[in-house]
Amino acid sequence: MTDKVSRDSKKKGLLQSSAIVAVMTMLSRVLGLVRDIVVAVLFGAGAGADAFFVAFKIPNFFRRLFAEGAFAQSFVPVLTEYQQKKTHEQVRDLVNHVAGILGGVLLITTVLAVMGAPLLAMVFAPGFTSDEGKYQLTVDMLRLTFPYLMLISLTAFAGGILNSYGRFAVPAFTPVLLNLSLIGSAVLLSPHLDTPVAALAYGVLLAGVVQLLFQLPFLGGLGLFPVPKYQKNHEGVKRIVTLMIPALFGVSVSQINLLLDTVLASFLQTGSVAWLYYSDRLTELPLGVFGIAIATVILPSLSKKHSNEDSKAFAQTLDWAVRMVMLIGVPAMLALMVLAEPLVSTLFFHGALAASDILMITASLRAYSLGLLAFMLIKVLAPGFFSRQDTKTPVKIAIKAMVANMVLNLILVWHLDHVGLALATSISSWLNAVWLYLALRKASVFEWQRGLFVYLFKLLTACAVMVLVLYLVMPASSVWLEGGVFDRVFWLVSLVVAGGLSYFVMLLVCGFRPRHFRGVS
Repeated sequence: MTDKVSRDSKKKGLLQSSAIVAVMTMLSRVLGLVRDIVVAVLFGAGAGADAFFVAFKIPNFFRRLFAEGAFAQSFVPVLTEYQQKKTHEQVRDLVNHVAGILGGVLLITTVLAVMGAPLLAMVFAPGFTSDEGKYQLTVDMLRLTFPYLMLISLTAFAGGILNSYGRFAVPAFTPVLLNLSLIGSAVLLSPHLDTPVAALAYGVLLAGVVQLLFQLPFLGGLGLFPVPKYQKNHEGVKRIVTLMIPALFGVSVSQINLLLDTVLASFLQTGSVAWLYYSDRLTELPLGVFGIAIATVILPSLSKKHSNEDSKAFAQTLDWAVRMVMLIGVPAMLALMVLAEPLVSTLFFHGALAASDILMITASLRAYSLGLLAFMLIKVLAPGFFSRQDTKTPVKIAIKAMVANMVLNLILVWHLDHVGLALATSISSWLNAVWLYLALRKASVFEWQRGLFVYLFKLLTACAVMVLVLYLVMPASSVWLEGGVFDRVFWLVSLVVAGGLSYFVMLLVCGFRPRHFRGVS
């Protein structure tokens, strides 16, 4: 009886941990949505907004590449192995040496980037150089935003330690502080500046400081408050660096694709960078809440199973993660396509944005939504490699996907402008996801568990009913651009409730029950 209770308790582990991360991430994403609405209302999609989005995207790109990408995927498996096989003192020694190396590299990188801000702006947004005011504003704000890379990377380092010890809530809550900082700066600081949009750059810098300081006490509670040390030959650090170098490309291919979009968009008409930003942010909501939440939880879990040589549980965990992603990703992808105009007009059609901006954002949102499920699958398939300390395979796949994205960008941008850039990102992400899946299957690491086809049939049936209900409830298209704010909010809420209820009720009718979604601890 005791063994059964223990097994049932472990079975709930991944689902409960994912739920905690999802709730915290949902709070962050909702505030992020509020932040984007505030930015859209105050600054619209003009030259100032374009300049800020580039100035923020450059350090944000490096953050996702280094902090949440290659570093996290390389650091967590090694740290987990230390937890499983070494003493707490040795774990603390690893943390201190990683802090020393990471902090030193980040400091040097930040100083060089701030000094070379004009060159960075020229490289990542070459189209801005034809507009001196826009280019100079980008450079000025980049000097304020780039130190965020150092601060948030150290925050991600702290978060990786906390996640490895099962403290998922604190790192998941931390991004809330970024959104609060940006909202506060936009509302309170911008009226007092000669260039109001620069308030957002100050908000980014403030957010980096606040997020790092927030996590440090929790590391102290684990007895792992970092005291930086430098020893380049430390065994654990060398392994992390070895894993990290190829992973720089492997885990963040989608971010590289998005940055390439920004480079090409800088040559298009003013507003293109902002249109892509707003549509990408709406795609990020389901991706962040569910895809990243599940990926965050399964990485340490998979690392432990690999360390314990439990291949069966490893495969079961990957299968559970993919099914959970499909459960949310498929309906989210379809709903974003159907509700693109209602969402964009209700959230952003206020203040500085014009009706033409809404139509442009809607078009790129539909293109991005085609790749939403692929974005989410990449997040959960990549840990299947990194938990086994295999960074070479996803790198090869990432390079192929990046080449495909660049070719598609050049083909589609001339015919579809900014929408072509979004569509190219979606197609290349699907290629990336499929290649990751095939590589896991070839390595006999990923195996579908029983009942896959029945699962897919029930899932697609529920999605079909949801789409049908959305079309039946959808009001006349004039509501979204000609109706008042109240009308738009009323109809959007009605559509979301009707679609969500029809989907989940149909899942119940098809036989899905909560117990079917519990993971393997």
